Amino acid sequence: MAIRKILTIPDPILRKKSLTVDKVDKEIKSLMDDMLNTMYEAPGIGLAAIQIGIPKRIVVMDLSKDTEKKNPMFFVNPEITWMSDLKSTYEEGCLSIPNQFAKIDRPEKCNFKFLDYDGNPKELKAEGLLSTCIQHEIDHLNGVLFIDHLSKLKKDIIIKKVSKEKKEAERVVV
Repeated sequence: MAIRKILTIPDPILRKKSLTVDKVDKEIKSLMDDMLNTMYEAPGIGLAAIQIGIPKRIVVMDLSKDTEKKNPMFFVNPEITWMSDLKSTYEEGCLSIPNQFAKIDRPEKCNFKFLDYDGNPKELKAEGLLSTCIQHEIDHLNGVLFIDHLSKLKKDIIIKKVSKEKKEAERVVV
């Protein structure tokens, strides 16, 4: 199980729409294992395959707290089937937009279907953090970032900050 490089904005791959996975096989399971290790190492609570440069509709997630037993979740071809009209607000961050956070309104609850780690079809009713997180990750699969839910001004400020931090990190001091 490898740790993969997480792409950050403004990498154009993050804007690609991910492709449906035809079958959950050994290769897809290996990819999900790598994604999970990468997410834990980062650390984060969710990761879409596109964030490591692979345009496949795969998401891994673990919403457990540091003190709790790990509870990894695997979603292949996740698709929202219903969303509530009632909204909730969470301060979201993203491994592809390092050190930046913003309050985002999303539907409070949603239902979604997917294939699990073994390729079995499943459905879940989500609320709270799970609902927010699955919507955030499905956005990734569609080439949408959480900053796209912000005003143009707020979005531009975040992009400028990330670009500046990236340039400073690339400088070499001898």
